[in-house]
Amino acid sequence: MRILTALLLATVLLVPAPTTSAAAPDHPQLDPDRPAVVEKRVIGRSVRGRPIRAWRLGDGSGPTVLLISTMHGDEPHTRRILQSLRDGRPIRGIDLWVLPTYNPDGLVRHTRKNARGVDLNRNFPWRWADLDGPYESGPRPRSEPETRAVIRFLRDVRPRWILSFHQPLHAVDTDTKDRRFSRRVARALDLPRRALTCGGVCHGTMTGWYNHRFRGAALTVEYGARPPRRRMEKTAPRQVLSIWGATRHR
Repeated sequence: MRILTALLLATVLLVPAPTTSAAAPDHPQLDPDRPAVVEKRVIGRSVRGRPIRAWRLGDGSGPTVLLISTMHGDEPHTRRILQSLRDGRPIRGIDLWVLPTYNPDGLVRHTRKNARGVDLNRNFPWRWADLDGPYESGPRPRSEPETRAVIRFLRDVRPRWILSFHQPLHAVDTDTKDRRFSRRVARALDLPRRALTCGGVCHGTMTGWYNHRFRGAALTVEYGARPPRRRMEKTAPRQVLSIWGATRHR
């Protein structure tokens, strides 16, 4: 009996101690292939039923930031910036959301507008006007499911900063709520600054609506028609993080 007790005691002592909670990651790993992702959502669906997805990155220790791309389906290149951030190493120093494909139907069709022929950046309920032609604004503000999905998402997340990426004007907007922020972004991204006034008044835009309704600041960033792939996938993601002093884990 004494021999059996001694053997049992030795077995217990040889079992490795469990790891402590201090060694555990800050967030559960949702996808082994995307270690930067700490949350993912389908925020809505397009006219054709395609999901509109947002991913949350970072350790939540800094400001809440949202990056949006492909509001216009024929401006697809900047989504590589967001995809690179999502698919790379974990990020620290920021609470970052990325929405790489705002207009999935337009991306599939390679058209500016959504599947109902509406320019989603003229469909928001701020200075909306009944526009036709290339800037068709829809029958009324918020008429499109993509617009309503993003409005719900923005009301929920309420980011401090939004960068809305477009093409092909190659500039950072100066006609915006926070010009100091505009200067900071232009320096970090190595882009010129210019007033992007839509040739007059920018009716029904996402940035205009957000800047009017919320304390945070939304800013339009335009790259050229064909930005180099390396810039979109390597240089620009690093530059974007530098705006807020965020970094990737080594």
